[in-house]
Amino acid sequence: MNFQFPKQFLWGSATAGHQVEGNNDNSDFWAEEQVEGSPYQEKSGDAIDHYKLYKEDIALMSSLGLKVFRFSIEWSRIEPVPGQYSQAALDHYRDVLKTCYAYNMTPFVTMHHFASPKWLMQFGGWASPDVPERFAKYCETVFRELGHLIPYVLTLNEVNLPVMLRELFTSIGFIPPVGIDQNAWTAPQWREAAAKLCGATTDQYFTFHMISDENSMKLLHIAHEKARQAIKRISPDTLVGLSMALSDVQFMKGGEDLAAKKWHSYFEQYLPMIAEDDFFGLQNYTREVYGPNGQVQPDEKAELTQMGYEYYPEGLANVIRKAAEAISIPIIVTEHGIATDNDERRVEFIRRGLEGLQACLEDGIDIRGYLHWSTFDNYEWNSGYSKKFGLIEVDRTTLVRKVKESARFLGQIAQSSSLVNN
Repeated sequence: MNFQFPKQFLWGSATAGHQVEGNNDNSDFWAEEQVEGSPYQEKSGDAIDHYKLYKEDIALMSSLGLKVFRFSIEWSRIEPVPGQYSQAALDHYRDVLKTCYAYNMTPFVTMHHFASPKWLMQFGGWASPDVPERFAKYCETVFRELGHLIPYVLTLNEVNLPVMLRELFTSIGFIPPVGIDQNAWTAPQWREAAAKLCGATTDQYFTFHMISDENSMKLLHIAHEKARQAIKRISPDTLVGLSMALSDVQFMKGGEDLAAKKWHSYFEQYLPMIAEDDFFGLQNYTREVYGPNGQVQPDEKAELTQMGYEYYPEGLANVIRKAAEAISIPIIVTEHGIATDNDERRVEFIRRGLEGLQACLEDGIDIRGYLHWSTFDNYEWNSGYSKKFGLIEVDRTTLVRKVKESARFLGQIAQSSSLVNN
């Protein structure tokens, strides 16, 4: 008997506003791209112009058979100056949501996907004591206008990534899912210029990616809780969660203690944040293996992705199983993907990842969906446009979309709710 995924299983793909919309020029990331000495290889510019082309893009996703579109609402567009909200931006995202419904796509919203308003830096960024209240007020404003159209929301994307960045930069040769050059991370000269462009000083300049000390992590926890409470007051039926980037942490003999410490650092220390959430957004790309002397680099024969880490689709199921042991809320895979020019390897990555996910479902683990990263080849932060994560190719000159076989493959799975014959 063929295995059928649950009837209401969420099948789709994901994007982030700064990476696809274009000209997000009120954000801190935009400032970091522009300044001299920036580690960003390219400026985002028009990105793939999704802010204008969203209707065509959503129609294309729907035609492929995908059923869910995860995208972010950009705080810097909604609140261009402190306390003042853009009705035009709210109306834009209202139309994005309505377009999803027009094409039978379920919208899945992220309220913060790394980029913050430039002005937030003037108040101390994510180290400011009032950032939880500011973030919650932004969420409240959006949900008063749009909450009835949003069935699923992540308050924050990859809350643990700053800790992963800090720790993984000590491991030579590993670039995290959001690539920031190791030397640039430790050399602050360009940050001074970026702070100035945000109207702030270096002492005030504290972006989301810097949240790895005790004080800022406590503020992050409060920000999520306040945002969730604000959302639930207005739209109690909206399901609320957050996401974490989780490598499959493994160990060789002698590496057991180090692996356990890493898993605690990446995952377990954040468990209090999600205790009252409706679901957990799980994101996986690869594995990390630890021995007695630290992280063990992949064998020289191992296949590496464009991001420099190991091709390891089995990591998804392993991480699902580990997370499920510690939490009692449903899991939604909110990102899983691979940077490669070889789309056949992407198809294989999806297939093997979903075979593992299917086995988890068969063992009774409560998994509600699979959203692939990413819908399009897009702006991959520090790496510019060189890393190809997309199910859909985008011509950098004409911005014409070209569907890859991997998009059709995932769409067929979404339509059949089965891996058989796909």
